[in-house]
Amino acid sequence: MMQRFYVILFFLTCAWAQLFAQTKTDVIIVGGGASGTMAAIQAARLGAHVVVIEETVWLGGMLTSAGVSAIDGNHRLPSGLWGEFRQHLYDYYGGPKAVETGWVSNTLFEPSVGNQILQKMVKAENKVQVLFETSWSNARKTNGEWLVDISSKSGKSSTIQGKILIDATELGDVMASLKVPYYLGMDSKSLTGEPFALEEANDIVQDLTYVITLKDFGKGADKTIKKPKNYDKEEFAGCCDVSDPATFNKDNNDCFKMLTYGRLPNNKFMINWPKKGNDIYLNIIEKTPAERAKLLEEAKQMTLRFVYYIQSELGFKNLGIAYDEYPTKDGFPMIPYHRESRRLQAKSLFSLQHITTPFDTPEAYYRTGVVVGDYTIDHHHYKYGNAPEIDFVKIRVPSYNVPMGSLIPRDYEGLIVAEKSIGVSNIVNGATRLQPVVLGIGQASGVIAALAVQRATAPSQVSIREVQSVLLDQKAYIMPYIDVPATDPHFKILQKTGATGILKGTGIPYKWANQTWFYPEREISEYELLVGLRSYFPLLNNNWTASGEPLTVKGYQEIVKSINKEISIADLNGILSRGGYSVEVNADTRLNRRWASVLLDAHLGLFEKEVDFKGNIKNF
Repeated sequence: MMQRFYVILFFLTCAWAQLFAQTKTDVIIVGGGASGTMAAIQAARLGAHVVVIEETVWLGGMLTSAGVSAIDGNHRLPSGLWGEFRQHLYDYYGGPKAVETGWVSNTLFEPSVGNQILQKMVKAENKVQVLFETSWSNARKTNGEWLVDISSKSGKSSTIQGKILIDATELGDVMASLKVPYYLGMDSKSLTGEPFALEEANDIVQDLTYVITLKDFGKGADKTIKKPKNYDKEEFAGCCDVSDPATFNKDNNDCFKMLTYGRLPNNKFMINWPKKGNDIYLNIIEKTPAERAKLLEEAKQMTLRFVYYIQSELGFKNLGIAYDEYPTKDGFPMIPYHRESRRLQAKSLFSLQHITTPFDTPEAYYRTGVVVGDYTIDHHHYKYGNAPEIDFVKIRVPSYNVPMGSLIPRDYEGLIVAEKSIGVSNIVNGATRLQPVVLGIGQASGVIAALAVQRATAPSQVSIREVQSVLLDQKAYIMPYIDVPATDPHFKILQKTGATGILKGTGIPYKWANQTWFYPEREISEYELLVGLRSYFPLLNNNWTASGEPLTVKGYQEIVKSINKEISIADLNGILSRGGYSVEVNADTRLNRRWASVLLDAHLGLFEKEVDFKGNIKNF
């Protein structure tokens, strides 16, 4: 009898220990998607211990687990970890041309390969622990520490304790559970000040897609699936319209081109087609997990009907579902492609005007940038039916950088928000939702989290300039300069100069890959430098001695003399020589934007001056 008692006590003790087991770490990341994975890698590289809670068995979210393995944008802005991930793809497939298989993107890959690469990148970081097939609940903050309850697929429960929490979920579920304020749907003009915004807000979000991967099984093969329920071929009539309003391409009846939109390596095809394709309107964001799962079956059925149409009506019977691409029984990815999420009420509300006219808004958000993007404003509202009309094609923008304040809650400490849930307007979300930007959001989140741990402070108190400096050390862009690659010998200096606003870039709306040029070799005028310095030296506001002539060494000396920053030609030569300038300068030597930046960085060090979340310069 006593022996039986001890056996029962032993098992009860084990169950109690299992139920209340607790893991301590520095950073807790909920969601191993695109941003969560990159946040984990970056935070670990900076010395932080990280636990990632991921519901599936894969890493990468929309890149892999949702099957959206055609990268949109940032081809010429391979910033930080995005560039590193892309290089791994090049190495795997055999170079850039090997992944230029579909016309929608310069970089396409098999989702399973993307997952393998991300798993390898994470495993290389011994400070990262990923808890796969694990769900989370009840995130809360106690005595300055985060506690998140978790449950594994096998039913084991425990609690993760950490100093910093990152919401990297697909729909911003963590911040919603914490009752952190957020926006959802289309914004009002009174909120954002955007001329294209609606007079009244609504809760309409973008269409989502349950992507599927098809494979070419060869000539003569018939992989036609069973006719889905409620199939009507008229639902997809017109799907071969591949006309492009952004480039005015009018080719509107090319079914093979429609399919090769997302052609992947090894004769596979990403089926993610908006026009009369497999987009679907399902506003499931505020639904429970069970309600979401039920509604998402509708999205799967939409995709199956489209697959059947491709096979039976368009004649591509040789294209069949690649059942071995994902670890699922039905051949679908583990999650759908969500184009829109909740959007944080953040320290910085990044709106359209901050992209179109970044230097002319009251908020100088460009000074606080931690992520860059070049994709155009792209919204999917094909399936809603009567969404309020916004002509997104007319919204032409240059490339841009996302302010750090968009990742930080306005009035809530200890939390960083990533993925698509950052503080942007509904319109701007159409650009910031794309994969390279979300990867960059993750990398920036990892830097912020690691620095907050190191400094024993809240993310909102971490120095913006320090975050930017660390990102630059990681070859991540803080300014979207297409002509200043990370391989440029003055990459950091030119990026920092741009972030001060002393010398500004030139933004150009261009097709589906917008641009901003710094023009390092272009001469500047005395007046351009004078105006740029006025934000830092109010004494120059009444100085009208600079002309429109090209800036010379003598002109530079005269300008800085008026702010009591004299410099001799010998000292000036020393700075330029250390920067790589090969010839001694004299008073008449002209300074282009590159060498003016080298000189400004070393002589005035204005990037070291702190800025707040609005981009205002502190203590000048």
